Amino acid sequence: MTPNTFRTYEIKIMLYRLLLAYVFYFVVRLLFYFYNADLLNIDSIGQLLSLAFYALPYDSASILYMSILFILLSIIPVFINTKPGYQKVVFYAYFIPNLLAYATNFIDLIYYKYILSRTTIAIFDSLEHEDNKGQLFTNFLVNYWHVLILYIVCVTLWIFLYKRVKMKPVVIGPRKSYFISSIVILGVSTFCVIAGIRGGITKKTRPINIVDANRYTDKPEHGDLVLNTPFAILRTIGKTSYKLVDYMDDKAVSQYVSGVKHYNTNEPSRPNIVLFITESFGREYIGAYNKDTDIPNYKSYTPFLDSLANHSLIYTNAFANGYKSLHGVSSIIAGIPSFKDAFTSSPYPTQKIESLVSVLNSEGYDTSFFHGAVNGSMGFLGFGNILGYDNYYGMTEYNNDDDFDGTWGIWDEPFFQFMRETLNKKKGPFFATMFSVSSHEPYIVPDKYIGKFPLGNVEIHKTIGYTDYSFKRFFEESKNEPWFKNTIFIITADHTNQIYYDKYKELVNRTAVPIMIYSADERFKGENRSLAQQIDIYPTVLDIIGYNKPFRSWGRSLLNDSVSTPFTINFGGNEYTYQEGDYIVRFNGKEVTGFYDINDKGVTKNLISKKNKEMTRLEVKCKAFLQDYYDRIINKKLDK
Repeated sequence: MTPNTFRTYEIKIMLYRLLLAYVFYFVVRLLFYFYNADLLNIDSIGQLLSLAFYALPYDSASILYMSILFILLSIIPVFINTKPGYQKVVFYAYFIPNLLAYATNFIDLIYYKYILSRTTIAIFDSLEHEDNKGQLFTNFLVNYWHVLILYIVCVTLWIFLYKRVKMKPVVIGPRKSYFISSIVILGVSTFCVIAGIRGGITKKTRPINIVDANRYTDKPEHGDLVLNTPFAILRTIGKTSYKLVDYMDDKAVSQYVSGVKHYNTNEPSRPNIVLFITESFGREYIGAYNKDTDIPNYKSYTPFLDSLANHSLIYTNAFANGYKSLHGVSSIIAGIPSFKDAFTSSPYPTQKIESLVSVLNSEGYDTSFFHGAVNGSMGFLGFGNILGYDNYYGMTEYNNDDDFDGTWGIWDEPFFQFMRETLNKKKGPFFATMFSVSSHEPYIVPDKYIGKFPLGNVEIHKTIGYTDYSFKRFFEESKNEPWFKNTIFIITADHTNQIYYDKYKELVNRTAVPIMIYSADERFKGENRSLAQQIDIYPTVLDIIGYNKPFRSWGRSLLNDSVSTPFTINFGGNEYTYQEGDYIVRFNGKEVTGFYDINDKGVTKNLISKKNKEMTRLEVKCKAFLQDYYDRIINKKLDK
């Protein structure tokens, strides 16, 4: 036996065993393609191998998560790591979790054809009320015996290759060196495991999720090849708030909710559309939206947007449908609000979705998504591909890290100009979505602008001023471009952020965002105080361009809808908040917990003891909306 002072021999064996897991994940991915080739639409072997390469982060997340105990047992300094008895424990710690997870991939060889997506934790919800779970499982094994055989073959080969390279007992070197090297190995391993499970370690990215699998794909279905089933299950644990509800029959739902809109007010036209989704830009910060709020000593941090508002149509009673950036993107662009969990992080975003993007694509628009962060950050690239954007422009396309803010992405001012320059190259009508980055924690501005913008009362105020200045520069430069006069600009926010004034600390006002529509001819001008929400932007744009076909939308046109009553809905404080008419309704998913006067945004005086017919009607409308919402998402009716 040779000395093993720095444990290099043990580490090599551990890495070999982990590598085997990657090999067999690749094998089952090939089997997944073989069984579902007609649905996955792969054009070539090269494309298949490319998608398999992009799958490595998702395989890493699953393998490392399932191998945590194995890795720990392999590296902890207990002196007996290489002995046969100890290695038996390591063997079971490796194979029990990994083979259980691996088996779920084989389920999707068959099940994918029925659900057209990777199996998620939602499968357990589907089986929750089934009394014959054992029988269902037995039937699956009998009916698809060939899948069981393939699994057994793969497992047998995996175990054979594992045992092929045996761990031989080794002599422990000097204990001091042994412990020092073990500490280093433990630290490095911990770092690598965390990075692998997250899909990265930088603040610029979040732990990868299901929707991120579409970052590298041209077709939504390719994301399912990039994913693996254990990953899909792990990432949706605890995210099963998407469940069918049954408050009333379908006929009653249709009486209260219209999930399809159809406008014939405007003649068909093809103006350019530029949609700004401004990071954290709460309504609180913009003076034009606070003229009548009676906030003592109110200060605005947006001099340019205040001036632009004088030439625009603004909605001063608008609300976000969620609290996160991903919530905002799906609400604004696809008209799909998010409640307890983000729709894009749920088990259901990879279905066909009719949206502002798909409709404008069908009308001949060039569609682009601009986000100055690392490509794929926040899941926007993946979700954008699902929706069908023609182009995605991020840090990679900007290609100048000198303008990187050090945390999130390219500073707003230069990236806004990059969008302008890119739009100059477009030939047909275009739809451009810009998601800004600078008005975000850690709330810094470029060095050359330090001291230029008021510090305000909370940290975000100075960055609001900087982004407002970025808007100013963009409009100053764009007004001379040939496309400017034929362009409709819409400015809103993904969600709110730091709050200073008490009015905006009130529960309902915590989601207060701006909605502004501007065009050079000022045909959209004035102030509208009706309730508005992010999901209204999608139907409003289609109304503006005179789109004369029915389309799926829970929102309403903010311009010409004389049928749908203005309302808003979102989720906060573990309850739904529904606003319409004279009341605010608070609903916990099972029962209404309160009715409040529409002006009681702090929900301070519960009127439930004085429940009247109008309150009852709004309760039913809230429930009908949610029933239709979950039905369309879960049963994949978002394309109609």
